Amino acid sequence: MRLYLVSLLIGVLVGVLYGLCGVRSPAPPVVALMGLLGMLAGEHAVGKLRPLLHPPSVSDEQSQ
Repeated sequence: MRLYLVSLLIGVLVGVLYGLCGVRSPAPPVVALMGLLGMLAGEHAVGKLRPLLHPPSVSDEQSQ
């Protein structure tokens, strides 16, 4: 939960900085949200595929 709040606060801070500088967001809101969705999908895909691509070695199993 804390991670979500920190992410939200950083996003608000960036939005405030954009507003103070008079700069518009570089992407329309829908495009930005689709980009974020793509980032999340990619992050989860890597998390799921990493064990398949790099199975734990024998030494890793013995240390646990």
